[in-house]
Amino acid sequence: MYRYIAKRVLMTIPTLIGAAALVFILMRLIPGDICVVRLGSGGGSFSEHSVQMCHAELGIDRPMIVQFAEFVWGLFTLNLGNSMWSGKPVVLEIATRLPISIEIALLAAVVAIVVAIPLGTISALKQNTWLDLVVRTVAIAGIATPSFWLGILSIIMVLDVTQAITGTPWMPPIEYVPLWKDPIRNLSMALLPAITVGYRYAAVSMRMTRSTMLEVMREDYIRTARAKGLLARIIINRHALKNALLPVVTLLGIEFAFLIGGLVVTEQVFNLNGIGRLFVLAVQNQDYTLTQALVMLVVAIFVVTNLAVDLLYAWLDPRIRFA
Repeated sequence: MYRYIAKRVLMTIPTLIGAAALVFILMRLIPGDICVVRLGSGGGSFSEHSVQMCHAELGIDRPMIVQFAEFVWGLFTLNLGNSMWSGKPVVLEIATRLPISIEIALLAAVVAIVVAIPLGTISALKQNTWLDLVVRTVAIAGIATPSFWLGILSIIMVLDVTQAITGTPWMPPIEYVPLWKDPIRNLSMALLPAITVGYRYAAVSMRMTRSTMLEVMREDYIRTARAKGLLARIIINRHALKNALLPVVTLLGIEFAFLIGGLVVTEQVFNLNGIGRLFVLAVQNQDYTLTQALVMLVVAIFVVTNLAVDLLYAWLDPRIRFA
């Protein structure tokens, strides 16, 4: 197993370099010039010489191969340079906004796991009953409902309920406070967007859990376990559920990685200063340095998540062996 882990970790190096090359090339193909945006942001005029000086200051007048080599070296040394727009270190820009996005993604994943796996299992075990119909309806509604609309609706409901109870509408705090400093204030800000995102996350996982459980429950080894007289609880927990969770774990891992960079709309609705919002600002300002770093962050999260999912397979299904 340790040999397998070492191989997978080494495989991430060419994966990251290939992704870095693709991101680097695509960013240079985007029309526009960061220096023109910076110099023209005040509405005044500027000369061609000013643009050339800005290019030299940012280092984008050098050969592409030199810029790419510095970009790759910066990825491995975590020295990603300064933002072309704000002038602040890229690592600092990401570090100040990453915790809230990570927290919301983790809370959404917890909501999805707690809701999807039990309800999906119950729906499969009670196939074609009223309970199965309710669960399937909830799941389909979660898939069909846009997250931004659900977020706006949840804010309106919270405002109406709190105003009806206390006479004053309540809004979650805007400023991010770490969980270890003030848990109540932190959760009051992060819980509502996490539930909003986690509902769709749970709906997709619920459908997958139901489908895989239905398939596993028809397998021969389940019939054998029943014929041996094992309790239904033992059959489900020890035999059926673990095997049924393999596709679900894959889906959960992929969805979690998507959440890190896909919280753009949710963060806008709830006014959260996270990675998704930073992504939008970086693209709008044509900030190559910051955009490249953010894309590579999402790539790295995908790689690590896929590795964790592969290692989790062996625990869920003993038949899987690492070669």
